[in-house]
Amino acid sequence: MPTSPAPPCAGTVTSVNVGTARALLAGGRRILSAIGKQPVNGPVAVGRLGLAGDAQADLSVHGGLDKAVYAYPAEHAAFWQARRREHGVSLFDEALPPGFVGENLTLHGLLETRVWIGDELHFPDCVLRVTAPREPCFKFNAVMGYAQAARDMVQAGCCGWYMAVDVAGTIAAGQAFTLVPGRRALGLPQAFAAKRVKHLR
Repeated sequence: MPTSPAPPCAGTVTSVNVGTARALLAGGRRILSAIGKQPVNGPVAVGRLGLAGDAQADLSVHGGLDKAVYAYPAEHAAFWQARRREHGVSLFDEALPPGFVGENLTLHGLLETRVWIGDELHFPDCVLRVTAPREPCFKFNAVMGYAQAARDMVQAGCCGWYMAVDVAGTIAAGQAFTLVPGRRALGLPQAFAAKRVKHLR
């Protein structure tokens, strides 16, 4: 049964991140991936297909009109830092930089439990609409540095979400945003839970 809709909430943009497609060593083979994102200073143009200067290597799972922008809560950084430390891949216990999980927008103040498919994020100069949870893949394992990373994302539910661009404009780090509820028929955690089985095999 769906839970009661959460009231509207607000947050801030910690970082805006873009990346180009590059060779990535994953699962013992070299593949093309744009999962590596880097923070950008100043306003970044946001069009129907995403952020200016950003690329997607596999359009079957990332990008396009319905997955133009990927947002991720900054609050999850501590979880991933701890998991990497436990698996011995964080040599100096360093903080993970924005864009590390492949997100375009690192957001503070909004977690998956408060997001529903169809909700809108209103920024000062554009509007983005939540369309789907992110599903992890073997590339995510490679970036995190240990083979169970995708499973950890599924079990913890810290997936982030994809968004379509309803009103094009610009986004910059430091801006505030407001979450405006949509129809709220399907919560993001429920949408992500429906995809758990194939990732936990």
